Amino acid sequence: MQLDVRPDPAEVGRARRWARSRLAVSGIQADEPLAETLILLVSELVTNAVVHTGRPAVLRLSLPGTEAPEEVTVRLEVADRSGRAPVPRCVDGEATGGRGLALVDGLADRWGWSAEGAGKRIWCELDRCARTSEAARACGGSTAYDGLAYEAV
Repeated sequence: MQLDVRPDPAEVGRARRWARSRLAVSGIQADEPLAETLILLVSELVTNAVVHTGRPAVLRLSLPGTEAPEEVTVRLEVADRSGRAPVPRCVDGEATGGRGLALVDGLADRWGWSAEGAGKRIWCELDRCARTSEAARACGGSTAYDGLAYEAV
């Protein structure tokens, strides 16, 4: 599934709506942590493409089918026509931007980028795990024990 994105900041909202509609048909519930994280990552990567390149981009999602098992990987890709490599930035607490790739790094299970023709493709993956304690630890997710939440790292 893919969406062509124009070089306009208003496209970020359209990309989020499009991704939400695709999640709905894939069996991933809107209130599921994976869905919320995926929408944030869509927002960050599409914003980066629109703001930093000023060129059209293509958003792609690889989602499980409705009969998918509990443990699957969701992949998000944004391809643009700029050959400039993505560079994570260090920003101070007062800056209003510059944290996009740091968010991607912190929220995605894996991410990276590759050159593609005259442009590049930035991708990230999220693992959807069964919510048993053992599976959550194996996927690096969070779980609860005796009413206390913790995160396995």
